[in-house]
Amino acid sequence: MAELLSRATRRRSVPTPARAALVLVLLYVFLVGIGLLESGIAALGQGFEEGLLANVANPISGLFAGILFTVLVQSSSVSTSAIVGLVGAGTLGVPLAVPMIMGANIGTTVTNTLAALGNIRRSDEFRRGFASATMHDFFNLIAVAVLLPLELTTRFLSRTAIALTERLRGGEVSELGSSPIRTAVKLPIGFVEGLLDGDPFGGRFAGVILLTIGLALIFLGLGLITKNMRELVAGRIERAMNRFVGRGGGAAGIVVGIAVTVAVQSSSITTSILVPLVAAGILTVPNAFPITVGANIGTTITALIASLAVLRPEGLTIALVHTLFNVTALVVLYPIRQVRLLPVRLAEKLAEVAVKRRSVVLAYIAGLFLVVPLLGVFLIP
Repeated sequence: MAELLSRATRRRSVPTPARAALVLVLLYVFLVGIGLLESGIAALGQGFEEGLLANVANPISGLFAGILFTVLVQSSSVSTSAIVGLVGAGTLGVPLAVPMIMGANIGTTVTNTLAALGNIRRSDEFRRGFASATMHDFFNLIAVAVLLPLELTTRFLSRTAIALTERLRGGEVSELGSSPIRTAVKLPIGFVEGLLDGDPFGGRFAGVILLTIGLALIFLGLGLITKNMRELVAGRIERAMNRFVGRGGGAAGIVVGIAVTVAVQSSSITTSILVPLVAAGILTVPNAFPITVGANIGTTITALIASLAVLRPEGLTIALVHTLFNVTALVVLYPIRQVRLLPVRLAEKLAEVAVKRRSVVLAYIAGLFLVVPLLGVFLIP
């Protein structure tokens, strides 16, 4: 026990400047992972790209693929970063990537929903905690139900994102390719590609290796960034939550949700912090809701960072779509009181049923996050 306490003390005693420098190094590792993912996809060739997208031939299956992928990797940051890499490599077009990004928003809510199960034997705490978790599900489901049809008919999200991309970076690939960040990221990628020269399988073996290393670095980089950022801002997070606990949320709660999520690079952490607070009765479900909505916006920073490592400007476009989608959902759904309260009321009703019939919990989680997405990906033509 003494040894464990000693180790914990040593972890906490890491100087703040050193931990901040480590975060910058890990951010570089993450960007290298995105670049390797892009290079690996390109090396695998057109046949791989066609096979990868064979079951994602339309926006609806793309939506379900986004949900399923995010559930499997347990992180929307990882899934949206991978989508940015696919778009940046030219494998995935923006029209198909948009519903995948929306699906990632739904899939990421599984983490805090699972976190609510910790109180399943204590009925009152479970009812409050489960409602706190599932209101995030319902908000994102309603946002997709409203905005996906609008996007399919008008392309307002993708058109706005394209216009912003042209203003921010221009449409020329050469402009992005010559950026200092891109140049720095390409150095280790070029080294790894050099080691894999002479692949007897026409580049496919090298592609698999590059893809594998890229995904590993994305997971490793994001995981350690989240851990270290949490250490850096843990005290600030606690103070911010306590400060706004009794204020009824509102705009202040949204700002806290954005700030905390940007700081820790994970909306799942933000929303999972809320679950025990609500379960314990410290925070009501309606008061936690604005923080959850803010977390939705804050999590989009990861895709924007990932877009720095890809060659094609479409990578930035799809990252901007992610941000625009969550901001638009806030603007459209939050100001109207009856609409704003709908996710909260649905979550509270589901929690009441779940307390009486625990089998509903399993059916809800398995159905929303596994069964329906699997059927959507493989059965929708």
